[in-house]
Amino acid sequence: MKVLFVHQNCPGQFRHLAPALAAEGHEVVFIGQKDKQTPRGVTRLEYEPHRGVTSRIHPYLAGTEAAVINGQAVARLGFKLRRKAFTPDVMIGNPGWGETLFLKDVWPEAPLITLSEFYYNGRGSDIGFDPEFDTGPDAVLRARARSSQHLLAIEAADVSYSPTEWQRSQFPAVYREKIRVIHDGIDTDLVRPDPAARFSLPDGTVLSAGDEVLTYVARNLEPYRGFHSFMRALPAVLTSRPDARVVIVGGDEVSYGGRPKEGGTWREKLLAEIGPLPDRVTFTGRIPYRDYLSLLGVSAVHVYLTYPFVLSWSMLEAMAAGAFVVGSATPPVEEVIEDGQNGWLVDFFDTQAMAARVSEALARHRQMGAMRAAARSTVVERYALKDCLERQKGLIRSAVTAS
Repeated sequence: MKVLFVHQNCPGQFRHLAPALAAEGHEVVFIGQKDKQTPRGVTRLEYEPHRGVTSRIHPYLAGTEAAVINGQAVARLGFKLRRKAFTPDVMIGNPGWGETLFLKDVWPEAPLITLSEFYYNGRGSDIGFDPEFDTGPDAVLRARARSSQHLLAIEAADVSYSPTEWQRSQFPAVYREKIRVIHDGIDTDLVRPDPAARFSLPDGTVLSAGDEVLTYVARNLEPYRGFHSFMRALPAVLTSRPDARVVIVGGDEVSYGGRPKEGGTWREKLLAEIGPLPDRVTFTGRIPYRDYLSLLGVSAVHVYLTYPFVLSWSMLEAMAAGAFVVGSATPPVEEVIEDGQNGWLVDFFDTQAMAARVSEALARHRQMGAMRAAARSTVVERYALKDCLERQKGLIRSAVTAS
């Protein structure tokens, strides 16, 4: 079988699926932008947009034009492949950047599977959730325009899948029958409790499993992942738990939302707001994956906060590592964590209550073996990579059979 993947940040959410199919002997071709990783056994092809977004275009349409430009570049590469007699048996892509827009126009006979990761609604999800950064009606109007490419993508797809029930529910009801719920998968054989875990801090301090370590992880430190709420709760936690070590992992760029209006980074802004922190708080920036797993292994309490938005792999990985997770009572976190059973939930905005809850969690972390075990069981039972891969492969087989 010939399988074509498309994702600008190769391999993205297909980092497990693409090489798994290649290992089974399928011919796997992956189209992405320049300077990305090449999964094992995969042929990677690069596309480059022929130009940027039009200067002074209406702000609502900037993302849509970028999507069309990306889709056009992928289509042009696709036509070249077609002239060389390459016809995929199935096409799989993330439509978030427009790259799947024209695939069915290049290969109308090939089934298209898209990843329905997130649909932008003006109400009921991320937009307007946080009053501190609410930009008013303009954000609602922008969301409707932004959704146009996702409507085109789901309309063109033969079938789609979404990582969580809540993410699926964000799409218009008329399309939900087209969307299955299949997570990307967590490698629970690799990500597991490690009683011998060690994590070295830049000052030479070595943290061990069982130490009073509070962890927070995000790709970038920003409001969408509750960084502002965490930082505002942190001084009270440090006062309540004078021996706790805090390790904060994440970059200073922006993945979602925008930068502070006054400039600088969110880390700089929040540190200026709450004042200097003691040396027992460490900002690591981004760290290698192996070090990240070691950090989860020594975590006494792991805090995960998010707007109603895409669920991060990091929360599920923390649970798989047997961490005691204190998460925000926001969807889709509530789809995974049942308060008091496999973790604790806190109000995203009530930083005083959050501080008290996190402090209590740190004080009781040695007593939470059953909850840690339940957290791992949740991930093993519902999100284990081997099971998710089988469901993804089953989706591919059914799409090819139906075509």
